[in-house]
Amino acid sequence: MVRRPVAWVVAVVLFAEALGIAGLNWFLGIVVDRQDMSLAGLDPDVMSVSSKAGGLVFGAYFALCGLVALLVAVRDRAPAGLGRVLLISAAVVHALLGAFAWGLVGWTAFLFMVVVLGLIVLVLMSYDGRPAPAERAGAAPGGKGGDGSPAGGPPLTPPPAPTTP
Repeated sequence: MVRRPVAWVVAVVLFAEALGIAGLNWFLGIVVDRQDMSLAGLDPDVMSVSSKAGGLVFGAYFALCGLVALLVAVRDRAPAGLGRVLLISAAVVHALLGAFAWGLVGWTAFLFMVVVLGLIVLVLMSYDGRPAPAERAGAAPGGKGGDGSPAGGPPLTPPPAPTTP
């Protein structure tokens, strides 16, 4: 199937984004630190430290999302709990960044964000509704079958209701 390769691609892309975001914000922090101006009376040192800290936090967030995607790829199981919440939030962040990128950067950045959004959603949706291991092997769901017992689960049609004479 396509689930595992997509999860691997999402993991690699999110790790690359983590490094890119952290590096870009660190560079912007250095640029702000080397200037002798202030923006609306703000101290350049505070802006520099804030940019670096924000880059590290945002980079760590994307790296954590990449780790979740990596675990999904290695285990070949759907993300659960906090991992699922992280991937959903990463999809929302990419949707918002894509909307902002369209207006601020251009359509190529928008296209990149939408592709990453689609990959994350594909990882989330491709693991939904996966059959249980017994059903995948062709066994009867929920029962042994072949020993005279029902194949498991309720019958397809309910038995007729009893009537009183």
